[in-house]
Amino acid sequence: MPDQITELLKNARTIAVVGLSGDPTRPSYGVSEYIQRQGYRIIPVHPTATEVLGEKAYPSLRDIPEKIDIVDVFRRPDAVPAIVDEVIELKLPALWLQEGVIHEEAAERARNAGVAVVMDHCILKEHRARRMDLSE
Repeated sequence: MPDQITELLKNARTIAVVGLSGDPTRPSYGVSEYIQRQGYRIIPVHPTATEVLGEKAYPSLRDIPEKIDIVDVFRRPDAVPAIVDEVIELKLPALWLQEGVIHEEAAERARNAGVAVVMDHCILKEHRARRMDLSE
């Protein structure tokens, strides 16, 4: 039986990346660039960016006018509760907290609202470990 991470990566097409910086030296940029090259649509969420990796950026999840499959978070743990509020309000299906982004209480609140939660894992590393191909 496939695990939750495999299922999320296999079924997702659009990933909103909260905290995606336009700075190529930042982990959020490198990870998002990799994920984009794998065939996923990246939607940058950053309060001051207008475009990152060729995609229009939005100041918040609420501003994104299209379906989101995964919310990938590159923010400090203290920012997670507010992001979870948006995820629950917008009824988004999955929340992915990158390595080092740990907030047990907010993650539990998201799970209790029916959101799939991955915490303290790198989406790039998990994707690479599974050698996933979107065309399968």
